[in-house]
Amino acid sequence: LQYAKAIRRDRPKAADKWHLGEVVLPINGKKYWLWRAVDSKGDVLDILVQSRRNKRAAIRFFRKLFKAFGEPRVIVTDKLRSYGAALKELAPGVEHRSHKGLNNRSEGSHRPTRRREKIMGRFKSPRQAQRFLSVHDQVQTIFRPRRHTLSAAAYRQTRADAHWIWDDTTRELKAA
Repeated sequence: LQYAKAIRRDRPKAADKWHLGEVVLPINGKKYWLWRAVDSKGDVLDILVQSRRNKRAAIRFFRKLFKAFGEPRVIVTDKLRSYGAALKELAPGVEHRSHKGLNNRSEGSHRPTRRREKIMGRFKSPRQAQRFLSVHDQVQTIFRPRRHTLSAAAYRQTRADAHWIWDDTTRELKAA
């Protein structure tokens, strides 16, 4: 958790357009929902594992996001109506775009989670999933740059920067 906190603290400001999505996580035969917010640059802002997928759950997730990042200019979601109801109550001034095809940035960010979940042999509890994924998403953002958007030289530089950030963070946490 300390690594994720340090990485979040040092990263650049989040973009003003957010993509939100949710995916089901089966844990011990029960359905849980992983709510994820991604900015327009593809960086995962935050996640939340909850047992519900209703207006109250959406409000809880939005409060967590707004507390950490403030209000965005635009929020893009899928067709789940809970998002619209929660936004009307919490942030009526924020533009809300709800469309099936617009939210691919968020849906694509679930893929590394699914891959990791399979390798780990599923999550054992909602708490374990929340703790692991909150760190995993931050570390993955550093170490997995979007290769298709970079030239070879830029990719090598990005990888070198990632290792520098990781070394700096580890040194800082060991000293504390």
